[in-house]
Amino acid sequence: MLWKLLLRSQSCRLCSFKKMQSPPKYRPFLACFIYTTDRQSSKENTRTVEKLYKFSVDIRKIRRLKGWVLLEDKTYVEEIANILQELGADETAVASILERCPEAIVCSPTAVNTQRKLWQLVCKNEEELIKLIEQFPESFFTIKDQENQKLNVQFFQELELKNVVISRLLTTASNVFHNPVEKNKQMVRILQESYLDVGGSEANMKVWLLKLLSQNPFILLNSPAAIKETLEFLQEQGFTSFEILQLLSKLKGFLFQLCPRSIQNSISFSKNVFKCTDHDLKQLVLKCPALLYYSVPVLEERMQGLLREGISIAQIRETPMVLELTPQIVQYRIRKLNSLGYRIKDGHLANLNGSKKEFEANFGKIQAKKVRPLFNPVAPLNV
Repeated sequence: MLWKLLLRSQSCRLCSFKKMQSPPKYRPFLACFIYTTDRQSSKENTRTVEKLYKFSVDIRKIRRLKGWVLLEDKTYVEEIANILQELGADETAVASILERCPEAIVCSPTAVNTQRKLWQLVCKNEEELIKLIEQFPESFFTIKDQENQKLNVQFFQELELKNVVISRLLTTASNVFHNPVEKNKQMVRILQESYLDVGGSEANMKVWLLKLLSQNPFILLNSPAAIKETLEFLQEQGFTSFEILQLLSKLKGFLFQLCPRSIQNSISFSKNVFKCTDHDLKQLVLKCPALLYYSVPVLEERMQGLLREGISIAQIRETPMVLELTPQIVQYRIRKLNSLGYRIKDGHLANLNGSKKEFEANFGKIQAKKVRPLFNPVAPLNV
């Protein structure tokens, strides 16, 4: 009887050991990852991969960013690399461009050469062009609507927009060039008419328009109806034509990107915080158009940041332009001024305000006053 019990216990242990040794139901994550990568590699175009290796391109980066490019049957690695080299790109630059914009190798050489001629319309030379391509390869290799792009470039040149500005727009606001040229022309006419309707002069309009397009080209993606709606809403709020002209001069095209609802919310918030009349609020807005431009959450965050630093509502109302600064910039500037013994909450906010260059200049003046000697060291002493 005893030997039967011992035999049964041993068999149970053996069964439990086998269960422990049985293979896992699911494969480890890393094994699956390796298997998936291997399976993808097996489908890749080996000729494409070999040619990319030839130009010292890091294939791992391409697989991670846009692996689909390596699966394409038809690619133009050597042709695209040759075009870049003709423009003056060295081996390192070519590899960097193809790693950051791998879809370049599926663009036909004919289309790339057409794009090259298009961009050369606004570049002084090939050296300038290749620098732009190195910085913004995706903008250059987004090849579509090339005839339309060319018409838009010529249109902007007719407006006397500088080539430097147009080249910057090609790289940072390429959607504008994919707009039908007639739509861009229509939007420019609407902007010109709007400026003249609120009392602007013909002479100033050209300068204003060129600044607007160079600083905020995305205004051309708006609709004419949205521009008219914004202007009508401001007039309903009691802003005169001259005051709207002032806002247009300060905000450029950013004013037209605001919808009436967001403007109304910002006005209501500012009116409630500063406890002021409609007339006083208009004066604050004209001094600081950011009260219209920034949304309520942004204004609230900046207001709270200033209050935490001990600055009063009265001080903010006196110098509302301080709301154009982020809380981080405010904290940094207050610490710098405190290091000189200047207590911002007891004084005027003018020294806190302005651009980085303006603040550093004011800070330097305050610092100079602090270290200025009380006597002239080179003057003779009366003994």
